[in-house]
Amino acid sequence: MKLITFIITLMVSANSCNKDDNSMSNQKQEITVAYINGTIFTVNPERVWAEAIIVEGNKIIYVGNTDKALAQISKDTEVIDLKRATVIPGIHDVHMHPLEASSENFKFILKEGNDPENYAPAIRKALLDFPDEEWLLGWGVDLYTLLEAKRSPIDILDDISSTRPIAIMERTSHSIWVNSKALEIAGIDINSENPTGGIYMRDENDKLNGILIDNAGNLILDMALTPTSQTKENDYNGLVNFALPELAKNGITSICDARTYWKRDHHTIWKRVEKEGKLSARVNLGLWGYPMQDDESQISSLKSLYENDSNSLLKINQIKLYSDGIVHNTTAAMQEEYRIDLFQESKNNGLSYFTQNRITSYIQQLENVGFDFHIHAIGNRGVKESLNAIETASNGSGRHRITHVEIVTPSDLTRFSQLNVTADCQVAGDFTQPDQWDENVELIGKESSKNLIPIKSLKEADARITLSSDWDVSSINPFVGMQNAVTRFPQNITIEEAVKAYTFNGAYVMRQETEVGSIEVGKKADFVVLNQNIFSVDPNRIATTKVDMTVFDGEVIFERK
Repeated sequence: MKLITFIITLMVSANSCNKDDNSMSNQKQEITVAYINGTIFTVNPERVWAEAIIVEGNKIIYVGNTDKALAQISKDTEVIDLKRATVIPGIHDVHMHPLEASSENFKFILKEGNDPENYAPAIRKALLDFPDEEWLLGWGVDLYTLLEAKRSPIDILDDISSTRPIAIMERTSHSIWVNSKALEIAGIDINSENPTGGIYMRDENDKLNGILIDNAGNLILDMALTPTSQTKENDYNGLVNFALPELAKNGITSICDARTYWKRDHHTIWKRVEKEGKLSARVNLGLWGYPMQDDESQISSLKSLYENDSNSLLKINQIKLYSDGIVHNTTAAMQEEYRIDLFQESKNNGLSYFTQNRITSYIQQLENVGFDFHIHAIGNRGVKESLNAIETASNGSGRHRITHVEIVTPSDLTRFSQLNVTADCQVAGDFTQPDQWDENVELIGKESSKNLIPIKSLKEADARITLSSDWDVSSINPFVGMQNAVTRFPQNITIEEAVKAYTFNGAYVMRQETEVGSIEVGKKADFVVLNQNIFSVDPNRIATTKVDMTVFDGEVIFERK
């Protein structure tokens, strides 16, 4: 849709205000922009649908019908004819990794393949292309591709280079593939004990095979990405030149960085972007809880980093803790043992980055500071332990959430509402679709595999649901998530509920529901114009939706050509 902008010469009518139309006051005001003839889904239960919005500066001062909007504008008003286009509030994505997804510190991406030997040419090319990089970092390997290799994965990388450390992140970010040089620099050998929340994988001869599971891989990246002026510039460039424009292109005006590695200076990158006036979204940072750090010193550091200036677009007011790993790695914390043993252990029901007692302690000491907790929990044991910790520790002031919630014990469904815990769900990935649930049967059995990410069951239990992307694990496109949320029978919700999950509910999580999240008089002007009506289109076409315009804080930050 090509939006048509034109100037209409009309005088403000002092008597045209109408309480039912959420109109502006009777005082004469200078209006910046009037958006008319739209199909506007406000997410405001008092007036769900409207035709027009008037914005003065960064504030919405009128929501109602077109005729009454036109009756209130002046000769200086810019009027945008929406031509019946659908408008929704600005998208909130409360779980994504924009800095990691865009960082120039990762030098290559591997394409999907069924034999890791075929990755060699791309890795060799990267070695030649970036000769001055001490660590060669890449992304995109598949864990099971490595496990099915004919020879040890570490030997494949050692043949490529035995002198430069190589570390390649798996697509889920829950494992790292390294060569022997990387292990040597990290001081990891056959006698090394598994770190908290991680596993050094071994082959049948008990030799390290170069696959570092969960937190074991994080420790390598912490070393490789020890902040320097160059690593920070690489992070900054990716964030400004790629990630933020991608957010605007997809109608995303508010986000939570779901894993802010403060020891890598990620928070300072975000602060620089805001200071330079380049931040085109409202951002809450979730400071990473390092599983291996002493709790007393870490809690002290986290307290010192807290920032919650109401006048700032950037807030450092969330803590990201991992309860467990992922089903794919057999590290999600389950009530039952896994049916397949990847790690030559006699018993495996997943692992814990942070135990229930540690999560309890962190909430008790940081909630009063103002921090809200964002807890990664995928397995039914991880979800239960996280809920237990919140129930024990929270004084009720926190707006905590559990993210992923893939496998939930039925008796825990009602606890989300009872404890005011938000269920943050990601359904954009293909693996979350019902036709792929059976892929987990061989790992966790049929009963645990069904109803993966039970959004309908959570909704029926009166839980507050947010939908988010986990970008770059899954697509950043929020309309992929909306389509899947609507079509993934039997665990589906309505399109209206999906939009609310991506807008108002996300605003609640970010403590900004009085300012954004719905289109209402007095709120900031964050909204998105779409190329099709997602409320009437075939549900299987929602994912094809394009953003025609993104308005953030009253300004157009993206317009599709």
